[in-house]
Amino acid sequence: MIKRLLGVLLLSAAALVPARPALAENLRGALTKAYTNNSALNSDRASVRIYDEDVAIAKSGYRPYINGFGSYSRGRSAATTFYTTAGAIGIQLSQKIFDGFVTKNSVAAAKTQAQAQREYLRNSEQNLLFAAVEAYADVYAARRIAAYRAENLAALEEQVRSDKAKLEVGDGTRTDLAQSEAQRSQAVSQLSQARADVKSKEATYRRIVGEPAGALDPPPASAGLPKTLDQGFYIAAMVHPAILSAKYAVDAAAYNVKTKEGALLPSVDATASTSYTDIYNGPTTGQGRANSIGLTLNVPVYQGGSLSAQVRQSKEQLGQAEIQVDSIRDQVREQLVSAWSQLEGARSAAYAYRDSVAAGKIALEGRVQENIVGQATTLDVLNSRSMLIDAEVGLVNAERDLLVAGYAVKVALGGMGAVALGLPVRLYDPKEHYNAVRNQVIGVNTPDGR
Repeated sequence: MIKRLLGVLLLSAAALVPARPALAENLRGALTKAYTNNSALNSDRASVRIYDEDVAIAKSGYRPYINGFGSYSRGRSAATTFYTTAGAIGIQLSQKIFDGFVTKNSVAAAKTQAQAQREYLRNSEQNLLFAAVEAYADVYAARRIAAYRAENLAALEEQVRSDKAKLEVGDGTRTDLAQSEAQRSQAVSQLSQARADVKSKEATYRRIVGEPAGALDPPPASAGLPKTLDQGFYIAAMVHPAILSAKYAVDAAAYNVKTKEGALLPSVDATASTSYTDIYNGPTTGQGRANSIGLTLNVPVYQGGSLSAQVRQSKEQLGQAEIQVDSIRDQVREQLVSAWSQLEGARSAAYAYRDSVAAGKIALEGRVQENIVGQATTLDVLNSRSMLIDAEVGLVNAERDLLVAGYAVKVALGGMGAVALGLPVRLYDPKEHYNAVRNQVIGVNTPDGR
């Protein structure tokens, strides 16, 4: 009986996790599925396509507006006995000649805003992939902890059976049995909580990745991190998509100021029209064609102060966008410092817990041997067992934190995108839609046929 107990107590950690099937999911595969399936990321892609259309809308100011018109009327006055009918049909064209550079600056603002949205999408993409890493690591860690809790319960069940057998033959005490049963009850609760945590983490995984979590391979650590924090600051300032998006937003706001100022300048429009009129007025009829062409000059003088207010407002928006760049740069710096500190802390914790697990196994084995020869009590064995399971759970959490912190550094550097990670996916290129619609002059169908 004692040898059987010792065998259960000293199960290796490798035996805790069930053997993986040949087609177990790996982190790379999970990230690929998240990149393709995640609805939030697809929504952000649609947002970029919406902004692309602003370029086509702004460019319409360069093109003529053509409108057809027609009219028909029929009536009779009290002094006549016949009806008068009149009809006209025609077409009119108007073309901006000069609009104070409003169209030029509107197009430039729309283009830079579209670039800002593309960088925003890159930032959303890397945040989504990082969330997938967290979900993967959480499921993998929760399952390992549940396995440790199950092994601990199995060992305590064996301990209770051993103590009952000892009590029956007069070699044990009721105190030893009560202590074992108390520890077993606690282990049952801990296992139940661990299994509930697994289900919760799996639900999060499914939401982010788009598929249920099957058997998971051990996730690899993040690679390609800078050697120093200062190097990280330099890299993030140059390539982080959130910072680049904010800078493009500043450029767009500057063009918007020029657009509003252009409304204060004179504008010139050219117009041309042709029409045909047919009138029947009892004994007389009339038909004729009318053609016209001309220029219209519009000089803003006073509009109640609205144009001036719009200029001032756009300047404040520009100032706000410039402040936002500094704010986002500070946020990225804070994120990098936090992730770097967590990485160092998790690395130290993992080393410490590995030593603790190794020492705990030796201590537990020694307590079991001492208990066999009567030099240690059942409580001593239970305490050693509890310390070992705590160290094993602590190691799992530390390794999870180490993994996540490494990828958090990559996010703070701006290097967590699908291209940087080398994911085997068909990359979504937002410029394909942009190039398809920016010069489109007619048609209501989207590039995908909708």
